[in-house]
Amino acid sequence: MDIAANLTAQPGFSGTLPPKAGIGLKPQHYGDALDAAAQPGRPAWVEVHPQNYFCDGGPPHRWLTAVAEQYPISFHSVGLSLGTADGLIEDQLDRLAALCERYKPAIVSDHLSFSGNAHDRYADLLPIPYTKEALDHFAAQVDRVQQRLGRQILIENPSCYLAYADNEMFETDFFAQLILRTSCGLLLDINNIVVTTGNLDEDPREWLSQIDPEWVGEIHLAGHATEMHDSGPLYIDDHGSPVGNAAWMHYFDFISTNGAKPTLIEWDTNTPDYATYMAEAHKAQAILDAVAR
Repeated sequence: MDIAANLTAQPGFSGTLPPKAGIGLKPQHYGDALDAAAQPGRPAWVEVHPQNYFCDGGPPHRWLTAVAEQYPISFHSVGLSLGTADGLIEDQLDRLAALCERYKPAIVSDHLSFSGNAHDRYADLLPIPYTKEALDHFAAQVDRVQQRLGRQILIENPSCYLAYADNEMFETDFFAQLILRTSCGLLLDINNIVVTTGNLDEDPREWLSQIDPEWVGEIHLAGHATEMHDSGPLYIDDHGSPVGNAAWMHYFDFISTNGAKPTLIEWDTNTPDYATYMAEAHKAQAILDAVAR
């Protein structure tokens, strides 16, 4: 299945992202991104968390409207909570659908996770068990979203710190079945693979070898923190530092083998100035350019 071809076939879809480097746009960088829009070295595209724009108007929308006139945009949702046992959070889907209708983003994505239940909401993306029951439920939620938005979405692989004792399949097998059943795509987060496989004592190369490149509609790169404990290192997906060497290595190996993909630099905590942020994007673009030659 060709992700790009499927995406462009969806009603209301405004186009695919270029297979180049983008950045996760932060409010402190709005002005810089717009000033740089006509300059060489700007990001090829930007990604935003749509939940930050669920208001009806005001400054957030004035900025996003101006940005959307200059850049292709990807919506990376953090609030649908697709893995919640009671089903996704309906008001989040309503607001996301309205925002997609307003801005026609190139790609919409969310996570293989849950962030709430019938009583509580959590400020985190919590992994789900890899069981047949969870797969049935998650696939049904993805179908609901895709039907409502009238487009294919991408689902991001999570960062994990522990494995569920009752897992019935590997993470990559779960994704393979999910994609087969729903025709969703994969948002391949390389840093999350480094974090998960490091914490669970698994092989990141083996994880990546199980991925069909045609599943992948977008790649994320970010940094993580490392805590040292008596039991060994704990890798924490904090997006608070430059992309680590291991992530760069696996990224280079993946696109060298499979071709260029839209690639995003995420930096969500300890966010640096625009020039430092763009320097990371330039590293990714240099690798993409090398692959293209």
